[in-house]
Amino acid sequence: MQEKLASANKVAWETKAYQAWVREYGTPDELAEELKLKSSHHLRYWLKYIGDPAGKRIINLLGSNGRKAVLLALLGADVTVVDISAENRLYATQVATAAGVDLDYICSDVLNIPHEETLGEFDIVLMEFGILHYFTDLNSIFSLVRRRLGMNGRFILTDFHPFARTWMNTRNLNQPTGNYFDVSIKAGEVAFAKLLPEEERIGLGKVLGRNWTVGEIITALGTAGLFIRTFEEIPSPTDPRFPEFYTLITDKINTELSPLLP
Repeated sequence: MQEKLASANKVAWETKAYQAWVREYGTPDELAEELKLKSSHHLRYWLKYIGDPAGKRIINLLGSNGRKAVLLALLGADVTVVDISAENRLYATQVATAAGVDLDYICSDVLNIPHEETLGEFDIVLMEFGILHYFTDLNSIFSLVRRRLGMNGRFILTDFHPFARTWMNTRNLNQPTGNYFDVSIKAGEVAFAKLLPEEERIGLGKVLGRNWTVGEIITALGTAGLFIRTFEEIPSPTDPRFPEFYTLITDKINTELSPLLP
């Protein structure tokens, strides 16, 4: 099933993605100039957990259009991106060139990176916004994270809050209608579709995804042998009573735990 998701999602992310990024962020030259001016602002959720990025090896898994990667490179990090979309890679590498930074961008399914072991170890693994639903098994992606982290390396995961995903299914109702525990694979609109005019959305493919609960995410991280340091829930700006997304910080520590269920 994971192969089916990856195949469908690659097609969806390689149809008009470049066009969408230009509409949203401008040409690569224009975005590069904007990033040079506001590097710290766009990284505000993560710099407090990274410290000074200069000299650090950072890998951004499912790094999309490369905005975060280029920002980190501008601050002196050695950055690698892995993403399934060739259109994302084209836009990101052009932005990096315009910004005057090096960016190693690997166009690949993250679970099938060619010669993955040659990448070596990283100080930081970053995954951010709208990524976990692309996996039918969290153990596989978090095992990759652990393999690529050096000892005492840090994994930073920011994604949309599972509760918000359930609550946002509700429109003008007093109670949520979504199913928080739904495990089915669902087809949905590719994330950049909303950036294109209605008439230009014709022919866009659907992405396939599976939603996860907070408990499933935390359990999978623990199972992968990653030490959870904090789980930060960020309130919605439109209704601060509810969370919109979260940031999970885990570290790779050389500690062997006893089985959870002896």
